[in-house]
Amino acid sequence: MWRKFISLTILTLFICSNMGLAFAKSVSEMTVLDKIVATEKFFYGAEMTGALVERMSKLEKDVLGKESKEALLNRADTLYSYSHDNFVDAPSFFIKLNAVEWSLTHAVTTGPAKGRIENLEHMLTGIPSAGSYDERLNKLLKLAYANGKVSITNAAVSKDSLLKIKLVTPLNTRTSRPGDVVVFQTADDIYIDGNLVIPKGAQGQGVVNKVEGARNFGRNAELQVTFDTIEAIDGTMINTILGEKAKEENKSLATAAGASIAGMAILGPIGIVGGAFVHGKEVEIPAGTEMYIQTKVETNVYGIQGK
Repeated sequence: MWRKFISLTILTLFICSNMGLAFAKSVSEMTVLDKIVATEKFFYGAEMTGALVERMSKLEKDVLGKESKEALLNRADTLYSYSHDNFVDAPSFFIKLNAVEWSLTHAVTTGPAKGRIENLEHMLTGIPSAGSYDERLNKLLKLAYANGKVSITNAAVSKDSLLKIKLVTPLNTRTSRPGDVVVFQTADDIYIDGNLVIPKGAQGQGVVNKVEGARNFGRNAELQVTFDTIEAIDGTMINTILGEKAKEENKSLATAAGASIAGMAILGPIGIVGGAFVHGKEVEIPAGTEMYIQTKVETNVYGIQGK
């Protein structure tokens, strides 16, 4: 276990938090093109080319199995809402796909919906199914849930809720650069009142803010990283930080792993080690390293009720 954590006695690592990455454009500000592109990226993983009407028709046929004759604006609104918007009596495609994947594998993955559906079909039957994505997801729901339906409910993720995460992006003062995106995942499921709100494998993002390599006189390297957001099971982005509560948990985690530390936020003394020409230590944190962060503010989300 200690290899997956940080050998904190040889690192000088400062990890801070800020207001998070730039906020995405709100739904009310999105144009027809914005909604079509967002839906294409959600299902296919990339923006398509061609006339908007043709792209909209392809989406409708692939996703719903039929083409609408309404105005383009209404069609874009309908498909975007179907994909992303949640209501207690009408879960979105997004949360239903997460629910199926979590139910069958006890984790969620990232990537376009098309590929995720195909992977689940291969796992269950060995071959992809025919039909629209809506039909195929409903088939998977019937296999994953007794009544073929996902029940969701409102939930509030409290401020300072602890989240155990696992780094996906390795960090190294020799190779990391300011501005690099840092990807991490939740290491465990997070429940509120028995409802799943953040599943294992949910993706989070931060950014490298500052990198200084090791220097002479035994001065260790310095790496500043923020842990900004984590995605709830309904797609809500929850703001996160490495706050005092998380730092205390990280101290306990490091102690249990056998690492001697002076603290999580500021690790180890900086000083001369063995003489003026001794070089300091570089920061190297491998992918798979586990640690804690915490939520920055209370956030309302939809959670999946128990089966």
